[in-house]
Amino acid sequence: MNRQQHVKRPSLIRELPSALVSQIAAGEVVERPASVLKELLENSVDAAATTIAVEVERGGGQRIAVLDDGAGIASEQLALALTRHATSKLSSFDDLQRIGSLGFRGEALPSIASVSRLTLRSRVAEADMAWEVRCEGGGPVSESRPVAQGAGTMVEVSDLFYNTPARRKFLKTEATELQHLEMVVKRLALSRFDIAFSFTHNRRPGLALPAATSDEDRRRRLAKVLGPAMLGQSLHTENEAGGLRLWGWVSRPTYSRPQADQQYFYVNGRMVRDKTVSHAVRMAYHDVLYHGRHPAFVLYLEIDPALVDVNVHPTKHEVRFRDSRSIHDFVYRSLHRVIAAPVTETATEVCAPAAAGPAAHPPRRPPPDQLAVPMRVREQLAGFRDLAAVPTAGVLPAAELGDAASPPLGYALAQLHGVYILAQNATGLVLVDMHAAHERITYERLKQQYRERSLDSQPLLVPVTLSVSAHEVELWSGATEVFAAAGFEIEQLSPETLVVRQIPELLAGADIPALVRDVLSDIAEHGESSRLIERMNELLSTMACHASVRAHRRLTLDEMNALLRDMEVTERSDQCNHGRPTWIQLDMNELDRWFMRGR
Repeated sequence: MNRQQHVKRPSLIRELPSALVSQIAAGEVVERPASVLKELLENSVDAAATTIAVEVERGGGQRIAVLDDGAGIASEQLALALTRHATSKLSSFDDLQRIGSLGFRGEALPSIASVSRLTLRSRVAEADMAWEVRCEGGGPVSESRPVAQGAGTMVEVSDLFYNTPARRKFLKTEATELQHLEMVVKRLALSRFDIAFSFTHNRRPGLALPAATSDEDRRRRLAKVLGPAMLGQSLHTENEAGGLRLWGWVSRPTYSRPQADQQYFYVNGRMVRDKTVSHAVRMAYHDVLYHGRHPAFVLYLEIDPALVDVNVHPTKHEVRFRDSRSIHDFVYRSLHRVIAAPVTETATEVCAPAAAGPAAHPPRRPPPDQLAVPMRVREQLAGFRDLAAVPTAGVLPAAELGDAASPPLGYALAQLHGVYILAQNATGLVLVDMHAAHERITYERLKQQYRERSLDSQPLLVPVTLSVSAHEVELWSGATEVFAAAGFEIEQLSPETLVVRQIPELLAGADIPALVRDVLSDIAEHGESSRLIERMNELLSTMACHASVRAHRRLTLDEMNALLRDMEVTERSDQCNHGRPTWIQLDMNELDRWFMRGR
């Protein structure tokens, strides 16, 4: 073999043809029909549209058309709108620092036109007629011609990927592509309640959402997009602090999902996926969900645009916060407050009848003192009797039973098979799983006592040595207070060696090296770690389960009422430590339907 065959020769650098450049850009922006629809809808929103109509055919592969009543495009600028990096949404670097629009790169329309046959038709309000241009496969833009259309813009995309057949092969079935298209409309519909949306597929009407201007209208749209079950099992939250505002709806822990398919998070109206936010939400739902289950939520974060960078991904699905730690803490605190709220703070939505007004809150008497670990149930219930504020004869006055101002969970009537407490409140019948409820009460008290007392630690007879990277040592040095607060004593022996000399008593027997590494990994990714407290909470949860009243144990009315009152002032008492509901409400209307009363 000739030696000269092994000589590497430099390739010539060439400027790519404009059509190929557009198709490469299209590969970043246009993944499937839903990607096209997302870009077109965002343009309509940025044009201040109040009504947007979407028409698609054959899953969007044959045709996607979006018609809006927005500001429109002047006839002399139609061709410019199909030119790469031409946009009306930015004019200077300062604008790029404070992006307030959904679109801003000026790549969407030319990228879409490079892989389809595109028609752009628009009319500004003061014009006598609309004007139209066409472009096929990224070729020259046609001369504009007058057409009939009301004020606004219509973009029609036909034969997507007709000139890139390899990409067309990667499209899924028509039904699958249709699902993605509908999801795009739903996501934007939850972002802009003030805009009316309509969607048709193959000329058959689909989603129809009128503009929602009132709270009731917004709830109606939420139910139509995510289903009435989500709305019925959600809690409204709103919090504002430090220039940040978070509002929206989060599901009760008992309404969990096997997939994260009902999670919508918006930053200044833009739906995004963000690891910082996802971690904060998971922490807020800690120890109230089954393992592997996911909460549902629709949340809106409002923040100064200068404090968030939306220009970090071609599809604009990701953002970067200037201070991700403060965002994490704000989201966590906001959601933790509403999820952990005791029954007295959430019962209005669940228990109180519409005509009666909010249910009265019982006085927040301090719970009886308890030992941290296990105590006899009879001793614990004896302490509960001090909380009971009802007669001891076993029969409640009729006026008390029907009083609209009765406590949220009402008063106990009886016990069913030693498992459930039957109680009557102003709305109807309350059923309580007494073991699950008592377990949550005991667990929350154990956690509170554990937080309030000095953490008991034990020195290790044989210190644990960890070989770590220089980066892990740096992470540890910035988190020494985190470990110390949890009862750890860790020192650095060498540039790449840590030694654990003391650990919390609760973690005796745990895999300490793995735990420390996992905490450092969490800190590297999220800026903090909840792994230590989660591990200790798991142990406290087990202790609470064994210390709680067991099923089939007979309770007196005093004991049952004391348990109800305790539930009303205990955080997260709507579900047990394993994510199961602790009580349900059956109102009089439901009971009447069962027995066909009033028919």
